[in-house]
Amino acid sequence: MKVKAAVAEELGSPLEIRELALDEPRANEVQVRMTATGVCHTDAVVRDGWIPTTLPLVLGHEGAGVVERVGAAVTHLQPGDHVVLSVNSCGACRSCLAGHPAYCEDSYAHNFAGGRIDGSSAFSADDGSVVRSHFFGQSSFAEVVNASVRSVVKIPDDFPLELAGPLGCGIQTGAGAVLNVLRPAPGGSFVVFGAGAVGMSALLAAVAGRVGTIVAVDVNDGRLALARELGATHTINGSSEDAVARILEITGGGVQTALDTTGNAAVFRQMVAALGVAGHAAALGAASAGSEGVIDLPTALSRGIRITWVVEGDAVPQLFIPELIALHRAGQFPYDRLVKTYPFDDIATAFADSESGEVLKPVVVF
Repeated sequence: MKVKAAVAEELGSPLEIRELALDEPRANEVQVRMTATGVCHTDAVVRDGWIPTTLPLVLGHEGAGVVERVGAAVTHLQPGDHVVLSVNSCGACRSCLAGHPAYCEDSYAHNFAGGRIDGSSAFSADDGSVVRSHFFGQSSFAEVVNASVRSVVKIPDDFPLELAGPLGCGIQTGAGAVLNVLRPAPGGSFVVFGAGAVGMSALLAAVAGRVGTIVAVDVNDGRLALARELGATHTINGSSEDAVARILEITGGGVQTALDTTGNAAVFRQMVAALGVAGHAAALGAASAGSEGVIDLPTALSRGIRITWVVEGDAVPQLFIPELIALHRAGQFPYDRLVKTYPFDDIATAFADSESGEVLKPVVVF
């Protein structure tokens, strides 16, 4: 089958739209015709070499579409099902069996290596050369993909696929960090550093959880204005205010739960300093090699704080994504406010708007 796909050819270069050949789905794969795919910061950092992989590679890991075929070993999905594509995992290691597939012990091979576990790829060029596939088990910047079954999440047929894709990574990550990991108490306090798509999703989850004091910290006044519209009780511009001092003032001595989405070492230190006694902080932003978030260990010990690093919201996508859809339908998780759609052929603009901060969650539509 011939499909159009966006290919990362060289580190740091814009994706190139090419026609590729797609092979037959394997026994444990699901062939999905894509309707839409979110553009995530992780796509950009892999394209730019922050996380090593093999090029050329079809990126994309927030896919949504309709099942066309299922492999011989797939029994719970069928052609016509509407699905979201999310993070891949082995399903057999201790972490997967314990209900934490985001921490799969073989996560790199299943998500970043660029191919199936046996080393094969689903894509090839006209000259027969290999173009790597199965980024996050899916490589969803393509019209049709053969996705690993563990990446596939069935959703209601009447939920808009243009909105569904971002649930596969960015929205799930922010919301899961709050609902699955930090779990701030109703009426409690929470601060999010970074009001991008992931940070806003965390904020929305805190609002849905009836958290009493919700603080958003960013350097973009437009994003802070949106954060207030979405339910933040307080906002802080970190470029013009002392964020730690303001948080201590707002919370009366320190915040109970906090999340850093930026991957910035200086911001990480601010988050830790803003915690109250026995506070719980989480970090999830991708940081460049060599970044160090140094903290005052004696002070941290005396305060009894906890710090957790979070991947994919520590979610089981097949369970958590339907929960987020239910919250959205109930009017309690309006993440559609973050989304802007682009034609697939305009994927370069979607990436540029994401990187400039002009758009929180770009989604390319096929």
